[in-house]
Amino acid sequence: MSAFANLRRPATLAVAIAATASLAACGGRERPQADLAAAQITTIGVNSYLWRAALDAVSFAPLLQADSNGGVIVTDWYANPSNPGERVKVTVTILDSDLRADALRVAASRQVSQGGTWVDAPMQAATVQRLEDIILTKARELRRQAVS
Repeated sequence: MSAFANLRRPATLAVAIAATASLAACGGRERPQADLAAAQITTIGVNSYLWRAALDAVSFAPLLQADSNGGVIVTDWYANPSNPGERVKVTVTILDSDLRADALRVAASRQVSQGGTWVDAPMQAATVQRLEDIILTKARELRRQAVS
């Protein structure tokens, strides 16, 4: 059995040398540069295009929290000056380091003033969907600009 083991070691070494030599023959060619995901070339924990687009989209409201590692943006209540009896609060969560539609979640709360107190009111789903679309469109535009 030891004679077989002594023969197997040089065979393994010969295969390793042959593999190394064949890989060395591939040298000299430049490898094409891949478009790395934004999160892989930055220090934040989420896709940087989605992050910047989300910050831009909610810039109308004051920020309460912006955590780039966790991918969470929370605005404070915002009342449009033309409609001071209504206010909204937005939370954007970026779930992934890839630029994909399912890597983004937007939630919004709406309140209306009734008798001097703020009362929760329903938010139209189309409004939240529109904000998601704005963020995704802006993120794709930022990526296109970075690649060109």
